[in-house]
Amino acid sequence: MTTNQIVILSIFIVYLAFNAVIGILGSRRAANSLSSEKKYFIGGRGMSGLVLAMTTMATYTSVSSFVSGPGAAGLTYGYAQAWIAAVQVPVTFLVLGVLGNKLAIVSRRTGSVTVVGYLKARYKSDALVIITSVLMVLFFVAQMISQFTGGGTLISSITGLDFKTSLLIFGAVVIAYTAFGGFTAVAITDTIQGIVMCIGTFLFLFFVLKAGGGLAGIDAGLQQNLPGVYDNLFAKYQPGTLVSFWILVGFGTIGLPQTAVRSMGFKDTKSLHKAMWIGALTCSFVIVGMHLAGTWAGALVDTAELPTSDYFIPYIIQQIMPIGLAGIFLAAPMAAVMSTADSLLILASAAIVKDLYRNYIVKDDLKKLENYNRNVKKFSVAFTAVLGVVVMILTMDPPDIIFFLNLFAMGGLECTFFWPLVGGLFWKKGTKQAAVISSLGAAAVYVFCYYNVKVAGINAVVWGLLAGGILYFVSGLITGKKGLDQDVLDKCF
Repeated sequence: MTTNQIVILSIFIVYLAFNAVIGILGSRRAANSLSSEKKYFIGGRGMSGLVLAMTTMATYTSVSSFVSGPGAAGLTYGYAQAWIAAVQVPVTFLVLGVLGNKLAIVSRRTGSVTVVGYLKARYKSDALVIITSVLMVLFFVAQMISQFTGGGTLISSITGLDFKTSLLIFGAVVIAYTAFGGFTAVAITDTIQGIVMCIGTFLFLFFVLKAGGGLAGIDAGLQQNLPGVYDNLFAKYQPGTLVSFWILVGFGTIGLPQTAVRSMGFKDTKSLHKAMWIGALTCSFVIVGMHLAGTWAGALVDTAELPTSDYFIPYIIQQIMPIGLAGIFLAAPMAAVMSTADSLLILASAAIVKDLYRNYIVKDDLKKLENYNRNVKKFSVAFTAVLGVVVMILTMDPPDIIFFLNLFAMGGLECTFFWPLVGGLFWKKGTKQAAVISSLGAAAVYVFCYYNVKVAGINAVVWGLLAGGILYFVSGLITGKKGLDQDVLDKCF
């Protein structure tokens, strides 16, 4: 290992340890008056505007935003990739604006601490709880594999350590502070990581411009390394691909449970409104800034020897930044990976412990319930740790390009949750039959079309959401003639 690699590895270890310590200590300072369940899974509903904005933005921006996407821009797609990434700019504003106020009110009335818990209170359907919990865990595992792969690849590519050792370092830290700190630890570390991502994006933009000799020098380099970078800018993607991407990483993100749950944990309306603007601004800067800088970086060096685009950003950074700053910057994509991985872990644990174990094993048995309430933190820590280890084992043989696995999992989650979640909040005729048929049908159509239907570049998420919407509203009209229970009307509307 070279001196530079030792320096960067040292910075990484300090950063990882700092996140673990801050997350766990911050969680222990949570109000003792809260139940263990509420503290662990929703953090006591006390997030400020800054924390809410940063945890929502950091959860959404992942390894694709910092490594795969900008790498694809620099190696292949150029400005077309930067332009298409801009659809993600209003995601935080959109999710919090549509779901925030209504979901916060309803979750407080029903005592829900998870998205599936809200669905159970809204639809009173055991089938829906089981279906959404199982599908959530399956798609989360796929998405976590992509995040753990990103973390391992990043550490490996800049330190010279082998991938498995790098994966163990990354996984151990994320599992530790998520398992022992719960939602509060995730929110606190997400805030730190959101700030680090903004700093890293600024550093990348600055040093790419400096190394390229300004925009004129970058333009000349792009003409050489990416011929025709300005020609047929939008022809690099089929129209169906463009529409699909805008739905998958734009409109459809309202249905992602890992971002929706943030709408259940903020302190007050003022915090929500503040978070919407802070989140929109930081998301804009990070996503557009990274993809634009990734495009410009394509002008700097010949990277034909790189195995995949996932190695492009770490490679470029080591070429253009002083070693100390390179280590600080590379903490930014690590922050993006960690902030997504920890959120997925905590929600997967909630699905297993709260939504399945509590509802269908413990039930209302007084003895089991007393044991559950006394040991819920221990159960949650154990399930989170075990799930994290399982994901690490599955990641030992990583996928070639993280970007595609991450988007596959995103599409599956959106199809599973979008209509039961959004329809349940705003349409009184949405019934449990409609929610079950929509969730299961949309997910089935999505997976089938992902592997079997290729039409004009349209992503399977379009067919899944379309099928889910038709099933939800048609079923609701047929089965909703009697109206909802008075209890659901009182608490959810």
